Amino acid sequence: MAVYKLFPTQDTTIYCSSPLENTGLDAILEVSNKIGASGTPEVARYLIQFDQEEILDIYSNKIGSSSFDVYLKNSIAEAQGISQNTLLEILPVAQSWNNGTGYRLNNPISTNGASWAYSSYSGSNQWLTTSSYSGSSGTYQITSSYSNICGGIGGGNWFYDPNGGFYVIAGYVFPGYIASFHPSSSVNLSYYPRAIKDIEANVNSIVDGWIGEAIPNYGFIIKLSGSFEFNPNPGVQPVFKYYSVDTNTIYPPTLEFRWRDYETVLTGSATGSIVTTSNIKMSLAENPGVFFPESVNRFQINVSPLYPTRTFQTSSIYTNLNYLPTSSYYAIKDLATNEYVINFDDNYTQISSDSNGNYFDVYMSGLEPERYYKILIKTIINGSTIIFDDSYYFKVING
Repeated sequence: MAVYKLFPTQDTTIYCSSPLENTGLDAILEVSNKIGASGTPEVARYLIQFDQEEILDIYSNKIGSSSFDVYLKNSIAEAQGISQNTLLEILPVAQSWNNGTGYRLNNPISTNGASWAYSSYSGSNQWLTTSSYSGSSGTYQITSSYSNICGGIGGGNWFYDPNGGFYVIAGYVFPGYIASFHPSSSVNLSYYPRAIKDIEANVNSIVDGWIGEAIPNYGFIIKLSGSFEFNPNPGVQPVFKYYSVDTNTIYPPTLEFRWRDYETVLTGSATGSIVTTSNIKMSLAENPGVFFPESVNRFQINVSPLYPTRTFQTSSIYTNLNYLPTSSYYAIKDLATNEYVINFDDNYTQISSDSNGNYFDVYMSGLEPERYYKILIKTIINGSTIIFDDSYYFKVING
């Protein structure tokens, strides 16, 4: 499989209106600009971090020489006040921080983790407002943005390009990274009132920097862009609430690696035949039905024409090896919600082939345990797109 998901090691929301409060165990992550009772804007941002060793393991031991993309994905729980096109920014945090054990509006508040004013527990390690960091390819700047409304400090910080843009890493040469800067903007997401508010953002530039050790991995900070923050206008009150890693739903945030692992023998060396009719029967082999999260399974696809062409031969026609066309793909759905966990993708879920037939690999660690999943197969034959949904089920269980 060419899709691998990581779950966060920590995440928390930091609130300008409560600068010492930690919300590290809250089920919701918030980005907002709300007008408080006093008429002043109350801003919220959130921090999220993924394990650096897991990122390096995927890069070194799974992706290999393939090019890849990395996406930060976060499902929306609630959105309010999106009355105009609204921008979110995703930036690389420039200082270590602690998750803490607080919940929003605890009484008394929890102060044992990252908050608007401090990166650690209350009174320890204020967020740097300006500084620099010497990495593998030079010295890079640290910046932040805050308001006197919140005491004039805090709100997290992030790396940026001193040449004029926010921090962006460019350049990749296998087997190592060349990390460099160029003027650019941060990773931006634009939402209009009726748009789907889920985050699915390409964060290659930031993750490349972590892998190449140009900057340390302290995670991402997600915030409203520019004039949407600290805006006292009652007409500008966007609120985005996303599920955190502590959610009781099946929608925790993920860092999703996608790469092309497609291989084929259908270029002249294959001994089988490619089916050319839409009247086919299909079965999924090598599916024991139950997997542990550490499992990596190769699903084998058996396919044959439903009405084979009559030929004269000395063996049964049903022993012939058949292949799906090269334009064939797989997807995985959550059986209970019927939502795609891994959607069809022309690059990343193309079905491979070898001397035994068609196959694809699935890393179970990227799927929520104790849930059932369904596999779908899509193929294009003679210009017709056919999707097979034949009850190919499996379950991931806790070990």
